[in-house]
Amino acid sequence: MAGVVLENLSWKKLIILGVFLLLLLITFFLVGGLVAPKPSNVVTVLGTKCYDGGSKLNRSKWFVPRGPNKCEELRNLDPADEVIVKNSITEKQVVFSFWLPGPRGGEEKRMTPLFQNMLGVLQLDIEHSEKVPLSKNPVLQLDVRMGVRDDGDGEDDWKHLASSVEDRNLQCTLGKDKGEGYLYDCDLLQLFELGSVTHHYYLVNLRLPVNFLKGYNVGIGRVVDIYIHMIHQNGGFTIVWMTMKSVMFVMVLSLLIWFWRRIMQLGRPPNLLERTLFALGAVVTILDCPLELLQLGIDIPFMLLLNDIRQGAFYAMLMSFWVIFAGEHIMDQTERNRLSVYWKHLSAIIFGSICLFVFDMCERGIQLKNPFFSIWVTNAGTKLALAFIILAGIAAGCYFLFLCYMIYCVMKNISAKKASLPTMSQLRRKYYMGVIYRFRFLMMATLVCAAFTVVFFIMSQLNEGEWRWGDDDLNVEYTSAFFTGVFGMWNIYVCGLLSLYAPSHKTVVEIDSADGSTEENVQLTQLPTTPSETSALQALTSKAAQD
Repeated sequence: MAGVVLENLSWKKLIILGVFLLLLLITFFLVGGLVAPKPSNVVTVLGTKCYDGGSKLNRSKWFVPRGPNKCEELRNLDPADEVIVKNSITEKQVVFSFWLPGPRGGEEKRMTPLFQNMLGVLQLDIEHSEKVPLSKNPVLQLDVRMGVRDDGDGEDDWKHLASSVEDRNLQCTLGKDKGEGYLYDCDLLQLFELGSVTHHYYLVNLRLPVNFLKGYNVGIGRVVDIYIHMIHQNGGFTIVWMTMKSVMFVMVLSLLIWFWRRIMQLGRPPNLLERTLFALGAVVTILDCPLELLQLGIDIPFMLLLNDIRQGAFYAMLMSFWVIFAGEHIMDQTERNRLSVYWKHLSAIIFGSICLFVFDMCERGIQLKNPFFSIWVTNAGTKLALAFIILAGIAAGCYFLFLCYMIYCVMKNISAKKASLPTMSQLRRKYYMGVIYRFRFLMMATLVCAAFTVVFFIMSQLNEGEWRWGDDDLNVEYTSAFFTGVFGMWNIYVCGLLSLYAPSHKTVVEIDSADGSTEENVQLTQLPTTPSETSALQALTSKAAQD
């Protein structure tokens, strides 16, 4: 009876396969570092202060900062300004207008579906003034509308996309040595988030109406300017990313079909490790599927949420696989070929995955109807979100430590069985040493993959919320090389497992010259499903007990 490819593959072919996978992994890192630009880009747009001079406030009218139908622009918002005094302009008649993405070098730039998604962050420049003081933690009420268009001829034909009235808590500080005329250092505020970018131009009209009864926009100081920092995925990175996903989708899917066909040819039901590995391959295939290509021609506003769900499912499946993978290799004479054995570990993983899903739905799910919604807008929501991110990072670290403990137990048990090797014949001893070395190398590769995965998860969480807790540097992000490298590592790791744990067609029989017994080289795990199927390591355990 033949075992898995890992046990029966010759050292020459195994080294060739390992070198090929290593070169492929290096290629992923080099493509990200040398070819792909940084994953995201930041564009800052200064709001134009427009004057709504109608006798009645017209909230259906679009105020455009440039073009033939340019709005009447106010130079500043100083209450003593001649224009403001002459026209008795109130705060309700001031509209901050933003045309995204804005001109560059005298040329009107366009948005493209390659940007995939867009996040708008608000920055207020508030001047310190004794006449118009800034109260402590005032509440902003933003009356905001967003319109879209696909032509750039300057005509006033913007189409309504979304509108809302949102509250934001404003927190600003001023240095002790700063006086009259200095600007406060105010926290950034999330304004909107779009899951798809299918239009060329976006227009945002923003008002700050004062409501003395409810305390909205009261005591916010003298607003000088308002900026929108638009964060979007780089088009060049999207091209590289989609190319990588397309190539790996075909590669993993082909290996998955080949692996399952090998399993079906055995004439027995697949064991737990084989089923789990197949499930992992299926989830990676779904993750690799380049669904984002549909956004190049179709508006799919839920793509951001769908990608989060695919990523979360991959994390859950990968962590479940590692627990089962390590558990099935612990040679403690315990029958583990049942999913119920791991119910405690899997329940914790499932519970954590459900929490991640609920947290994501609380923000991205609601944003499908209201892109201006954010769980970070209130102090309670911010504390809850930060606590969730911190707990998620701690949980990821604890899981990694637990996985290290499981792999340590595996290594310890195998080392104990290794003591019986000197009593065996030279041919059998050489064979078992080779199996143990291959197994140890695979366990170390699993540990390295787990470490990079945990680091990537924590860095992605920190990078996503970095600006939300007071860091104004919007350019800090993990590099494209790390992003593409970790993605490539996941795929190469799964491809390697599918290749090495597939049933081998080669039958190798070892003849022990000492006692004339014969032993077959089969699976690496301790999961025999018929009397004739005995793992090489299980056979080593049995041999040690007999000796």
